[in-house]
Amino acid sequence: MPMWKTHLCAGPILALALASALPGQSLLPPPPAIPPAPAAAPPHFGGPIALPTAPVSPPLLVHVSPNGSDDGDGSADHPFATPARAQAAVRTLNRDHDVTVRLADGVYRLSAPLRFGAADGGRGGHVVRWQAAEGAHPVLSGGIPVSGWRRADAARDIWVATIPRGLAPRQIWVNDRLAKRAAVEAPRAAFAFHEWGIEIVNPAWRFLATLEDQHRIEVENSGWFTHRHAVVDRIEGSRIVMQQPGWQNNIIGYDTFAKPISGNDARFFLVNSLAFLREGGSYYLDPVKGSLFYKPRAGEDMAKVSVIAPRLPLLMAIGGTHDLPVQDMEFSGIAFHHTSWTVPSSENGYASQQSGSYITGRVADLPEQMIRDCSWGCRAFEAMRNRWHQQPAAVQVAAAKRIRFADDDFSHLGQIALGIGNNDDANESGIGLGASTITVERSRFTDLAGGGMMVGGVRPDAHHPSRPEMGVRDILIRNNLVRSVSQDYREQAAILVTYATGAVITHNEIADAPYDGIDVGWGWGVNDPGGSAAYRTLGRGYYDSPANPVYDTPTILRDTVVFANKVHDVKRWFPDGGAIYHLSADPGALIAENYVYDVPGGIALYLDEGSRYITLRNNVVSNVGTWLNLNSQDFLAPRRTAFDNVARDNWYDSGRRSGSWTEYLNNQAIGNVKIDKGRWPTAAREVIERAGIEPATK
Repeated sequence: MPMWKTHLCAGPILALALASALPGQSLLPPPPAIPPAPAAAPPHFGGPIALPTAPVSPPLLVHVSPNGSDDGDGSADHPFATPARAQAAVRTLNRDHDVTVRLADGVYRLSAPLRFGAADGGRGGHVVRWQAAEGAHPVLSGGIPVSGWRRADAARDIWVATIPRGLAPRQIWVNDRLAKRAAVEAPRAAFAFHEWGIEIVNPAWRFLATLEDQHRIEVENSGWFTHRHAVVDRIEGSRIVMQQPGWQNNIIGYDTFAKPISGNDARFFLVNSLAFLREGGSYYLDPVKGSLFYKPRAGEDMAKVSVIAPRLPLLMAIGGTHDLPVQDMEFSGIAFHHTSWTVPSSENGYASQQSGSYITGRVADLPEQMIRDCSWGCRAFEAMRNRWHQQPAAVQVAAAKRIRFADDDFSHLGQIALGIGNNDDANESGIGLGASTITVERSRFTDLAGGGMMVGGVRPDAHHPSRPEMGVRDILIRNNLVRSVSQDYREQAAILVTYATGAVITHNEIADAPYDGIDVGWGWGVNDPGGSAAYRTLGRGYYDSPANPVYDTPTILRDTVVFANKVHDVKRWFPDGGAIYHLSADPGALIAENYVYDVPGGIALYLDEGSRYITLRNNVVSNVGTWLNLNSQDFLAPRRTAFDNVARDNWYDSGRRSGSWTEYLNNQAIGNVKIDKGRWPTAAREVIERAGIEPATK
């Protein structure tokens, strides 16, 4: 039978032979085809997204195994050892064929992040699939094992191991569980806050001046909706002098270090000193000496313990250009583990604003008395609002279309797990936004330092793209489990969509989160047509900055669907926000048939500033403090900010309704029914049973 062989650039001959006498057959078994959607299927937003199918050419297989060799040929008998080598092979094959990279079982320890450009995706109508071999559970890891533990302090039960010098991650994992950095909680009343730093007013805390490595000590503050991080420069007697500009950025804006909205109820922590290593399951790392100290949890055997220290800031970046995007790629059955984003360890700290957005660098024209004059916004702060950065995700997708993640595991990651169409500063390629027809389904997001998924950017090109190709559109997030997230960056939502057209979030289960479950929208109404009266009339000076124009056209946020999700045990840390939360105008938005429960004292459904054109219907709410909240900003009356919203036919067994549901605002609350505990009507029980991950997916 006549054969032909494909040659690789600068590499051996790839032994992938095709049987030319039998078109459509391969000597190696093809990957399973994606079944086409039924021809007569009724419209349904949860239906499959069909990727293009290669017209005639059979698919080619590239095999990878931790036990393989990059000197192999990529066949089943001689697999490559690294994903990077497989990537090089794909680039020679994907122009004329579908290509499937099959990953055998095991851990692939990456020495550098995988970077996928347009040359790595499907071309000419073909698809590139990276998938687990049958029965395999491959792991792409950015970490290294740590072993050789020995006692460092028997009295305190502290152990130490050697790590490479200079390695300074902000997270480690012990037995597949995120460890805590050494920390102590301190009463805010023991300190006073100044532009230069923190004054120790309670003498009991002056021992801080005796600690070593003071320039690596950090302070954290969790308030009403922010979780702020700043780094100490030095401690002199009663003066904790802070590194700049991170400190000044953390004392301006809203809910700041110096003036949190919750006052002394805000929680204040001192972090990252060996002296603070007191709690089981916590650690301290000395990168200069190359030492990792750990205090085990009860029952942990340090002779058997598995410890992983991340060495990479991200694992994978998928990004082309807006003229030549990456397209037609799938990732299935793959685990993404072990990263650490270390920017908060720098002089910039982490000046959190909300849900993964932060200020970095020096802010111009700040008032001399920043705490007095800029703790509830000021012109200098407002001039930065369209320049906020976003936390880079461990897996990044931008300038890409028709990308699918299915049956994947995003766990043990040191930041937001998956970023889709975020700012350019949040993408390794330097190109952001431009994500369309992206699917994330049947995947798990758990044990994360940050949120699960962040969709969209926060800068002008995010809400009013200067080119159509920059828009974020058609994002489908369904049948995913998102739990135990935002453990180090507590202000981050489990799932966040800022600006996108046609995002659908359906049949997910979200639990165990310190902040919100699902957040949709951004901008507080300032970028919607006509702007926001609140930011014009309160003396904030937002529109005084040339960076903040008044738009007469809508943003791209529209037609969002949040349907049949199960959201529970969220809002464990912050009073603000909601289990399902919305900001700004969103024409065509639908929040329906979700089951929200066990958020004691918290808000279930929250329409915040500028929310407009949103329908909330047939949701079931149980065991909450407020079942429905609308921030109608009545103090601005007769001006209107949040209007044309409908809440109808929802069921709740607890909580109050707040905000102005009036004819003047055309906010309608119709047919909502309070139910006695446990006595849900049949229709409500059906919503409860359907919510969350669909049975076939489980």
